[in-house]
Amino acid sequence: MTEARRIFIGDVHGHFDGLMRLMEAIAPTSEDQVYFVGDLIDRGPKSAQVIDFVKQHHYSCVLGNHEQLLLEAFPEGKVSNAGLGVWLQSGGQTTVNSFHNPEHLLQHLDWFQSLPPYLDLGDIWLVHAGLHPHMPVEQQTLQEFCWIREEFHTIATPYFPDKLVITGHTITFTLPGIRPGYLAQGQGWLDIDTGAYHPKSGWLTALDFTNQKVYQVNVFQRQARTMTLQDAIVPVAPEQLMARRKLLLQL
Repeated sequence: MTEARRIFIGDVHGHFDGLMRLMEAIAPTSEDQVYFVGDLIDRGPKSAQVIDFVKQHHYSCVLGNHEQLLLEAFPEGKVSNAGLGVWLQSGGQTTVNSFHNPEHLLQHLDWFQSLPPYLDLGDIWLVHAGLHPHMPVEQQTLQEFCWIREEFHTIATPYFPDKLVITGHTITFTLPGIRPGYLAQGQGWLDIDTGAYHPKSGWLTALDFTNQKVYQVNVFQRQARTMTLQDAIVPVAPEQLMARRKLLLQL
């Protein structure tokens, strides 16, 4: 009997057609557990279809910063002009455009509100952006879980001694030494956001953690590939990230 798989999918950002090609390659069964790392929406052309697909299949998904921006645009179902402006400028306009009737978007607010900030899966801790390395989990907020970057990536020792933190949020090729399409690995964390929406990349990634296999499609080209996790990963040393962080702080 084939073992049920745990499959993790990186930031989709509204690229429904690419997601469908990726799901065809993965061919998940009803026994497999499929998880999305957040940022289902914005920037790509078919966010509405992505939302419907994930909801209809009851796949698990953690809250991404783009879902948080949407919720801040409609607090308690009402419009916040300030929040709406920020969200639309951050790619939200493409999400609105993907609905035949923009008011239908509001029907999904309760579902977005229900998305957890993280999932503790035992040996894996799934979160969109990461954690603050110097704060206990219970003191952290959506600011850390959905937005953190450098503080988490430069961690010198794993946050959890017995869990791998899987994230999206930061496009891997923006980290030192990573080519577009490859995964980044640091101290106790693995980043699977390979920049599906970005013209420099276009790669959408799924990680079959059970079989240590990576599936990818390019949303801009008719390309698809499968690699072992070992071949897809590029380790990033904390000192490389720390040096880059110091450089950015000086700019």
